[in-house]
Amino acid sequence: ILDPDRKKMSKSKGNATTPMGMVVDFGADAIRYWAAAARMGTDAALDTAQMKVGRRLAIKVLNASKFALSFGEVAGELADAVTMPIDKSMLGGLADVVTKATRGFEAFDYTRGLEVTEAFFWAFCDDYLELVKERAYGGQGEQSAASARASLRIALDVLLRLLAPFLPFATEEVWSWWHDGSIHRAAWPIPDELNTISAQADPAMLEAVGAALAGVRRAKSEAKVGMRADVLSAALTGPPAVLSRIRLAAGDLSAAGRIATLNYQPGDTFSVRDVVLAPAEPKA
Repeated sequence: ILDPDRKKMSKSKGNATTPMGMVVDFGADAIRYWAAAARMGTDAALDTAQMKVGRRLAIKVLNASKFALSFGEVAGELADAVTMPIDKSMLGGLADVVTKATRGFEAFDYTRGLEVTEAFFWAFCDDYLELVKERAYGGQGEQSAASARASLRIALDVLLRLLAPFLPFATEEVWSWWHDGSIHRAAWPIPDELNTISAQADPAMLEAVGAALAGVRRAKSEAKVGMRADVLSAALTGPPAVLSRIRLAAGDLSAAGRIATLNYQPGDTFSVRDVVLAPAEPKA
């Protein structure tokens, strides 16, 4: 471990440190996250900024888990309840993450396991959770709600096990909310857990719908309005295959973006255009 300027640490230089102060400031999970980001056989610089990222990730795991579990148990088998295409798309993408993370660990490249898992987790939080929130609350009927709730629980179960080697305390805490025993004695996930649910799913679907939501958010940011501002209409331009994917989740996209009308226009590349915001209500 080198100091932040990538110089050797020593007491004589006055740049040596101990972990305890960092544990107090950032938490043990955050320090482990920083350490796991360093590849075997390479020197690592002491990077408190990276520890802050790890702390943020641990807090996000706690908060996202509270939301995913807030709807209570789903009746029957979780796998049977997953019926919506975008839910299957998310789980299909997660199966691919399990495969890549497992290959990383088997090759002693734990950093690769962290990279692919973390990237998926943030997309899961930023896109999928926002897209299915209204449906999970029952806004599109009970069957659609059950699909969202079951998918959230299945994904959370897998993501916690993938993140456990890197965030052992946060994942153990969440695991105790709805499972007996320790997550560190639970089986490592395998792709078949998800492939049986997401058979014939289109993993690119969630990415396409997420890109559409990002475009609407961008338009709101540029207009300097909040993300809860209503949109009268928005035009989605892109290849027919991409637009077809988005149409299958138009209800989720409209709810997440608060969009009244979605228009679809063929084009060579995907873009979100002509976002018309509803007039702001006058302040009292």
